[in-house]
Amino acid sequence: MLTESQLHEALPHALAGTDLPLGERGRGKVRDWYDLPDGRRLLITTDRLSAFDRVLGLVPYKGQVLNQLAAFWFEQTADIVPNHLLDVPQPNAALVRVCRPYPVEVIVRGYITGVTTTSLWYHYERGVRELYGHRLPEGLRKNERLPQPLITPTTKATGGAHDERITGDEVVARGLVPADTWAEMQRVALALFARGAEICARGGLILVDTKYEFGDLDGQLTLIDEIHTPDSSRFWRADSYEARFAAGEEPENFDKEFVRLWYAAQGYRGEGDPPPMPPALAVQAAQRYIAVYERITGRTFEQVTVGRLQVEM
Repeated sequence: MLTESQLHEALPHALAGTDLPLGERGRGKVRDWYDLPDGRRLLITTDRLSAFDRVLGLVPYKGQVLNQLAAFWFEQTADIVPNHLLDVPQPNAALVRVCRPYPVEVIVRGYITGVTTTSLWYHYERGVRELYGHRLPEGLRKNERLPQPLITPTTKATGGAHDERITGDEVVARGLVPADTWAEMQRVALALFARGAEICARGGLILVDTKYEFGDLDGQLTLIDEIHTPDSSRFWRADSYEARFAAGEEPENFDKEFVRLWYAAQGYRGEGDPPPMPPALAVQAAQRYIAVYERITGRTFEQVTVGRLQVEM
């Protein structure tokens, strides 16, 4: 684990974005990409941190953690569903196959928690019991384990818009995903979540909830984007969860939820411009991202300064 001093020193060198001589650049909240010949795409995972559908700041080594952790998970789940990864030519870069993405984010939730407007707890504490097509029982407490994992889809928003929560029936009715593909997508998502929970448990973590994105590649359902990273998932420390839950305390998290909580405490939930991210908060986020990587993979994180990419055209 890198020291707090090393992470502070790395703050000015965090990767904000790229400008490579590879043609037109695409840009999302976290990733830049370049389309290459033969149906390939180069994805660069930057150090930008987003929450509430906004980019909040830069976290050193975050991009490297996400890219390398996603590669680990793609390998660990290839027997469940094919994925788009071809190669990892550099710690922040992934060479992938271009797929036709489905405009739905498949979110699987094992616990009722969260502070964003798409979270279960946000609406449950306001009295809503019918969410995403599921009827939730009375008497649930924040951070409680659900009777079984729930699939809670949202639309995949573009252009700075917020994701919209929808039901599984609406996914099909709106023509976002064909009915047979949606059924397979749900089966795969639950299998991925079960595999993820099993592997996370070995590292002393609870996989609380996560997001999957899928595409179509030559008629085959394909996992794309990333999987089981601190950007797309919540992780809690397993050995302290029960005691903290019983005491009504927040679980010890190893993801960016504490960043969301910090911004929510400042009164920010995604509307308007966010407050600047304090350096200390960025360093704490980096520590959590690196800790997740090491716990899940069992490997020591080795930081790499972003250098020149060698990609065969």
